[in-house]
Amino acid sequence: SGQKGSMVRINERGEVIVSVAVPVQRFREVYGALMLSTQGGDIDQMVTAERLAILKVGGVAAAVMIVLSVLLASTIAGPVRRLADSAERVRRRIRTRVEIPDFTRRRDEIGHLSGALRDMTDALYNRMEAIEMFAADVAHELKNPLTSLRSAVETLPLARSENSRTRLLAVIEHDVKRLDRLISDISDASRLDAELQRQDMAPVDVRRLLSTLTSVANETKLGHDVAVQVRFEGRIANDTFSVPGHDSRLGQVISNLLVNAQSFSNAGGKVRIVCRRVKSGIEIVVDDDGPGIRDDALERIFERFYTDRPHQGFGQNSGLGLSISKQIIEAHGGHIWAENRPGPANADGEATVTGARFVVRLPAS
Repeated sequence: SGQKGSMVRINERGEVIVSVAVPVQRFREVYGALMLSTQGGDIDQMVTAERLAILKVGGVAAAVMIVLSVLLASTIAGPVRRLADSAERVRRRIRTRVEIPDFTRRRDEIGHLSGALRDMTDALYNRMEAIEMFAADVAHELKNPLTSLRSAVETLPLARSENSRTRLLAVIEHDVKRLDRLISDISDASRLDAELQRQDMAPVDVRRLLSTLTSVANETKLGHDVAVQVRFEGRIANDTFSVPGHDSRLGQVISNLLVNAQSFSNAGGKVRIVCRRVKSGIEIVVDDDGPGIRDDALERIFERFYTDRPHQGFGQNSGLGLSISKQIIEAHGGHIWAENRPGPANADGEATVTGARFVVRLPAS
């Protein structure tokens, strides 16, 4: 009939025989039939063997998954959980230093994440320490004029002569001016970092900036009969030279240096500014004719509230000017330092000092 067929029978030995028959045909014409027979046990063995093979493959896959899960837990999930727990401890115990686990020896994303978190927490703790130190310095510096002011105010009603009252009023005025300058400079220093980070840098024409500040310094002189001269050397003498930065803040640095140089120079002296190109960018040198700087103070003058001025000249100076200047220059990727201008040797053969020199180096755009 051309149809497929199958049957199951039991032979004389009681064995199960499975037979399958299919027609042999060409087109619709049947030429014969092909019948295959086998014992039922052979098929059961084949099915059992396949099942065992599937179970083996499944067992190997399960074992591999377990091993991979353990490896992932120990190499990824575990370290990430430790980093997350440490970050949470930093949030809860901000006043106590918490060490972030160090996985930087790993050359993968976990190692990079660990390094970034460690750098971030170190920067956070350093900033907190700087804020605490700044607050302590501010409290100390404000306490001095307040103590003097309080003493003068308490003594003023007891003054018996006009001269005594005049002197006490002068002390009060001096301390009030000092407090006003301190508060202004403290406010400026406290918001400086945030301001520099918020504002985008723009090209600053150094030639125009220095020329303008020199003209202003010569016109005002701020009570000092000291002339300011500026000279541009090299290509900068003819070309417009710019550095990336904040025009007002760089002007503040130069103004601070000019005011310091004028205040330490004798009447009739000169302050000289030299601007030149260097390999790394631009160099601005400010020289004065003053007494110079003590060797042990060349680094300390950039510390907050440090001053080497006579007491009577301190009322208009908070000791923050050079500290703020250094902060601004470093925010621009530059450097500032102080040194003494060497002079001829004296009779004893010792080198003399002809004034102070401040050097500012800024990267060029």
